[in-house]
Amino acid sequence: MKSFHALMGGQTLLPIIQADSAEQGVKIATAMADAGLTLIEVVLRTEASLEALTAIKKALPNLIVGAGTVTNEVILQQAIDAGADFIITPAVSEKLLTQLTKCGLPVLPGVSNTGEILMAREFGYQELKLFPASLSGGAKFLGAVSTIFQDIKFCPTGGVTLENKADYLSLPNCFAVGGTWVAKKEWVEQKNWQAITQACKEANH
Repeated sequence: MKSFHALMGGQTLLPIIQADSAEQGVKIATAMADAGLTLIEVVLRTEASLEALTAIKKALPNLIVGAGTVTNEVILQQAIDAGADFIITPAVSEKLLTQLTKCGLPVLPGVSNTGEILMAREFGYQELKLFPASLSGGAKFLGAVSTIFQDIKFCPTGGVTLENKADYLSLPNCFAVGGTWVAKKEWVEQKNWQAITQACKEANH
């Protein structure tokens, strides 16, 4: 199976979409695709998110669209049924990791401490999401664990911004950063899709 890093194809930004409707999700995803992005994450935090994921896949068939905020087997199955290309979790447990290893999709499990990194690695995962990055020690934490977990690469999300993303991306064990700052709520409400495109272009360099 393709690794998560390989799936991103050199893209260093994991852009996160939180949509209140399927139509809104498609508009945000289109703005991101216009910036040259090929992979996006739809977080399953709203009632419309699964519908938005399916609609984005239909409207933009060349886009790799994954599901985030997967926390249990039921949500995992819903994400697969909606057509998710990959799965991202905010946290891990033995039960969830067991289900993830069987799901047949690339997975980026979320961890926030050394115990969780070790547990995810024991399940065969070498690419992990650090979440919430800013509250879990940020770039200093990733620097500190790099010598202990030399085979693990990270994509931090949560508190990552345009201003601090370089702190993470300069680390050899960080392959990408994720965040919602490229699709600010006010831009979505104002239908300022150009601002999203511009922010994605800036963030992916």
